[in-house]
Amino acid sequence: MIPWSRSPHQKISAWLGVVPFLAFCLAFEIVPVLLLLSGSFSDKNGAFSLGNYAKISAPIYVRSFWNSIQLSAITAILGASLGLLFGYAIFRLPAPRVREALIALSDVTTNFAGAPLAFAFIVILGSNGVVTLAFEKYLALKLYPTFSIYSYSGLVLAYLYFQLPLMILLIIPAFAGLRREWWESAHNLGANTIQYWRRIALPILTPSLIAGIVLLFANAFGAYATAWTLGGSNITLATIQIAFTITGEVLHDPGAGDALAVVSLLIMGVCIAIYQFANSRARRWAR
Repeated sequence: MIPWSRSPHQKISAWLGVVPFLAFCLAFEIVPVLLLLSGSFSDKNGAFSLGNYAKISAPIYVRSFWNSIQLSAITAILGASLGLLFGYAIFRLPAPRVREALIALSDVTTNFAGAPLAFAFIVILGSNGVVTLAFEKYLALKLYPTFSIYSYSGLVLAYLYFQLPLMILLIIPAFAGLRREWWESAHNLGANTIQYWRRIALPILTPSLIAGIVLLFANAFGAYATAWTLGGSNITLATIQIAFTITGEVLHDPGAGDALAVVSLLIMGVCIAIYQFANSRARRWAR
C-alpha cells in the first residue's frame, strides 16, 4: 500500500481553511481573556496593581462566589443523579424511534435556557402561574408563600430543567459502552444484578459520572440570564456581581469586574481540566 501524502499546495490549502476558525478564536476568545487579565492587574490610571483582587475579597463578593459554587454543586449532583436514572431508562427502551425522540427532546431542552426559560417558569410556577392556580383550585394547595419561583429553591428547579437533559446526553454513550459480554461473564460466575452494578458497571461508569458532574457544575456556574431574570439582585451570584461591576451605577468598577471574571475563568478552567482527565479515563472502555 502506497501511503497517501499531500503536496505542499494541498498543505497550504488545508491551513488556509483553518484560518477563519483561528481568527474567530483569536478575536472572541484569546483577545478578550488577555484584556481581562490586563484590566484585572491595572488600576484606574493603567498602572500595574493588585488592588482589584483586594477589592473582591469583600464579603459581598466572597458570598457571591460561595452562592454560585453551592448552587452549581446542588444542581450538578441532582442533575447527575436524576440524569443517570432517566438516561438508563431511555437507553433500555426497546423502541428505537421512541428512544431517538427522547434523546432529541433532551438535546432541545438542554439548549433552552436564559431569559426565555425564566419567563416560561414564571408563566407556569409564578404567583399567578398556570400550575400554581391549578394546584390552588383543584387541590386546595397554595404554593405561595411557602414556595416561590423567585427564590433560591425556585432557581434550583429552573437550573435542573437544562441540567437534567444535559446529563442524559452525556451518560447514554457511557451506557452504550457497557458490553453485554461483561454482564454474561459476571452472571456465569454467580454474580447477581446488584453485584454486577457494584463491582463492574459502576466502576466503569464512574469516570463518566465525574465528567458529567463537573461539566454540569461549570454549566451552572457560568449561567447568568436565568438567575438574573428570576432572582435579580435578591440572589447574589458571581455572574450577577460581574454584571453589576461592569454596567451598574452604584457598584460600577470595571477593574473589580475583570478580577471577578478572571477568578471565574480559573474555576471554569479547573472544571475543564478535571472533565478532560475523567473523560480520557472513560474513553478507555470504549476502545
